[in-house]
Amino acid sequence: MAVATVLTPLVLLAASRSSASPMCTLIVDAVSGNPLVRNGTGCDTRVTPASTFKLAISAMGFDSGILVDAEKPSWPYRTGYPDWAGDAWRRDINPTTWIKSSVFWYSQQVAKELGQTRFEGYVKSFGYGNADVTAVSVQNPGSNGAWVMSSLQISPGEQIAFLRKLANGQLPISARALEMTARITLEDGPWDGWSVHGKTGTGSPGRDNRYRADQAYGWYVGWATKSGQSLVFAHLIQDKGAQSPNAGLRAREQLLQQLAAAINSRR
Repeated sequence: MAVATVLTPLVLLAASRSSASPMCTLIVDAVSGNPLVRNGTGCDTRVTPASTFKLAISAMGFDSGILVDAEKPSWPYRTGYPDWAGDAWRRDINPTTWIKSSVFWYSQQVAKELGQTRFEGYVKSFGYGNADVTAVSVQNPGSNGAWVMSSLQISPGEQIAFLRKLANGQLPISARALEMTARITLEDGPWDGWSVHGKTGTGSPGRDNRYRADQAYGWYVGWATKSGQSLVFAHLIQDKGAQSPNAGLRAREQLLQQLAAAINSRR
């Protein structure tokens, strides 16, 4: 079955429902760096990475041994943790459910276990955006994180640079950390033989940890592999007015449609 056919159910939320500006779409050959798709004027604009930063946190967590495998550690929700996603976050969470339900407090706990010095060291060694995670202490973050409408900022082009290093095994992490990050970020298929790994993110302008739904940014970033071929992608949109579902989910659907076309062009 062709990838474009397989992906059709994922893009049924019509673009006409939303009023969103596509800031940037990049689909790039991971090895050569050659672009298959480059659209938009915001590819060099830094914004909050929001939950796309979970890819980096996963790499740190597995490399350091804080994250053990796809099911461990399982940590319980505790009163006072951020819980704006409701019951999906108010339960025991493991690495797989952390990514699937995009659980913010689990990210906070991984960062806390790392400690500020190791956390900052990983971010700098990854060359991740502006690498500034100083605004929110990992020990006492409250309901905040440096990667959510705060000091850490990254552009779509910088996302691609990070993802190329991740996909090519060029980050300063263990091979197992890469393998486990790939495992917990694997998208449900089938994908016509391709493995697709990705993470959404939803944030907004500003560095005060305040979410503005009427200006929301939506991210979808990741990579896809098949038989020695590897692509990386980053898609960023910005809403004009509060909308549902969130901007990250809509960015994912839009990118997967374009990824299908890019994959088919390589046949």
